[in-house]
Amino acid sequence: MAALILWGHALAALAFGGLAFAWLRHPAVGWPRATLVVACAVTALWALAVAGIGTSDVVARLAESLRNLAWLALLAMLVRSARTGNVPLFAVYVVAAAITVMAALLAVIGTMPLGTDALASVATARLLARMLAAAVGLVLVHHVAIGGDVAPGRAPGPLVVAVAGMWGGDLIVTTLGYGLGMLPPGVLALRGFVMAGMAVVLALGARRGARHLAMSHGIALRMVSVAAILLYAAVTILLTQVAERYAGDAVRIVQTAIVLGATTALATLLSTPWLRAWTRVQVAKHFFRHRYDYRAEWQRFTATLGTPVDSAGEAADRLDRRIVRAIADLTDSPAGLLLVPEGSGLGVGAAWHWREGGSTDAALREYLAASARIVELDQVRRGEAPPEEAAAIPGWLRDHPDAWVLVPLIHGTSLIGVILLARPPVDRALDWEDLDLLRVAGRQAASYLAEDRAHAALADAARFDEFNRRFAFIMHDIKNLVSGVSLVARNAERHADNPEFRADMIATLKDSAARMNALLARLSQHYRATPEPAQPVDVSALALRLAAARRAQHPVTVAGEGVALAQPGRLEQLLGHLLQNAIEASPPGAAIAMIVAAEAGRIHVDVVDHGCGMSAAFIRDQLFRPFASSKPDGFGIGAYEARELALAMGGALEVTSREGEGTRFRLHLPPARAMEQAA
Repeated sequence: MAALILWGHALAALAFGGLAFAWLRHPAVGWPRATLVVACAVTALWALAVAGIGTSDVVARLAESLRNLAWLALLAMLVRSARTGNVPLFAVYVVAAAITVMAALLAVIGTMPLGTDALASVATARLLARMLAAAVGLVLVHHVAIGGDVAPGRAPGPLVVAVAGMWGGDLIVTTLGYGLGMLPPGVLALRGFVMAGMAVVLALGARRGARHLAMSHGIALRMVSVAAILLYAAVTILLTQVAERYAGDAVRIVQTAIVLGATTALATLLSTPWLRAWTRVQVAKHFFRHRYDYRAEWQRFTATLGTPVDSAGEAADRLDRRIVRAIADLTDSPAGLLLVPEGSGLGVGAAWHWREGGSTDAALREYLAASARIVELDQVRRGEAPPEEAAAIPGWLRDHPDAWVLVPLIHGTSLIGVILLARPPVDRALDWEDLDLLRVAGRQAASYLAEDRAHAALADAARFDEFNRRFAFIMHDIKNLVSGVSLVARNAERHADNPEFRADMIATLKDSAARMNALLARLSQHYRATPEPAQPVDVSALALRLAAARRAQHPVTVAGEGVALAQPGRLEQLLGHLLQNAIEASPPGAAIAMIVAAEAGRIHVDVVDHGCGMSAAFIRDQLFRPFASSKPDGFGIGAYEARELALAMGGALEVTSREGEGTRFRLHLPPARAMEQAA
């Protein structure tokens, strides 16, 4: 260990000596050159004394005090040149210098011929003075760090890191020395190499034209965590030393209780999400001029949006869910909900760790589309929001305790959606940085969402085009077939040798030609079918007929009665679609119910199954969308065509479904009047 102490401090002496010599000949920094050269030279002498003589020699202790005074003078000159200081601040510098001088005097007194108890008291007082000097020095370094540019053209980052590393190491060494009653050799060896690293930081930061060194949020958080753990360990060791002095015969029991209690408390604190979130907030608040590390946040944001698969190669969340998660991660929100345009208001879309929600009316949608304002719901609850904003917020958002912020997703001038963020573990009000970051991220997310919807629309158009092309080929083939059959019929008419053959052949060919021409006409874009007249239809009788035809496949029950005004062919086709979907969704043996009823001047036909059910997002986005099907071999046309048939007959189709419980399709039809039924 002694060799490591020697080599580490010798390397630090060489590094700081080289810096002093280089800056003496070639001034290349914006910091006060003379004071910086002196500080580096004195630091080199101190490191050399520790390497060559040892930390217990009075020369090394005096050199340490001179080193601290030199760096204090440099910091004071930086503050004075930036004109960010005041009388109380410079009083702190005077106090720090006085404590440093006191430590030097105590080092000299410790060499005098005094009694054992007196020497022990002097050593303890000197150790406390060094601890206090390091702590006050770190406070002054923090002031320089938050003061911005303290020299023309030079950021204080490298200097702050170097001096903070030096005095932080001193504080750890003296704290452990006070708690253990001796300076730990391992920590002393590590301090030498750390000081050499600080010299490298200074050298890199002093290069003209080089990028300024700056500590990232992540590194600062880890350094604070390490410092807190070391301080925690030092306090634990100190408590065990106190117990050794005053606990008497129960010293082992008390020390064991202290260690077990400290370990349990540390594990509990480290596993607390609130503490981690609070630490991040405090580090961002006190170590940086900006709350966010924008480069890291934007990289994480874009990575979340652009990752369609997870680390295992499986399909990840859909884009809308990834958007919610990416926005929520910016503010450490534990959950989020996407509200999407639905009718004239906003409906529930994708959710990320959010279990419940509700729809909104047109007021909120119109307000957010016009203002593009990020809404803090706590301001609405306190009555501090603008009146038009407060009036637009629905009651379920006011009453939900976790609802925190509404972030509108604006694409151009259109409102694509709104993200509701849950309250983070450390509750706080939004500041200008939060608002700016959420506004920019919201616009970026809106562009992703709008592009995804445009791709979906183009995919639908492509599917329609594919169907058109497919039918064009069919039409061509059928036309050729019809032409051939017509030619056979004409030849048979000219060669009528056998009267019976002639009659059968002509009848058969004409019938085939007629049917094929009818099919060709239906596939033609100019085809106009003869409209089927609306007439009274006994819906219960139709349901019984459909159930009887399907009972070989699946049990179907029919209840109720009613007569509706509808087109029989279309109604039979519509109910057939709904019944087939219910059969495919139901497990074997689970009966499907068809219920006919008259209510509120309408005829209702319910088709109820107890199958797998559907989510609200699937019903809104996929169920009635043509060519979107959850079945591997399905075309996704059945539900779409059923709704279109219902609308064509003056009715409507509603869906109620719960995942794992089943689905209810309700068909609304106009009733047949009494005169029409009699006719």
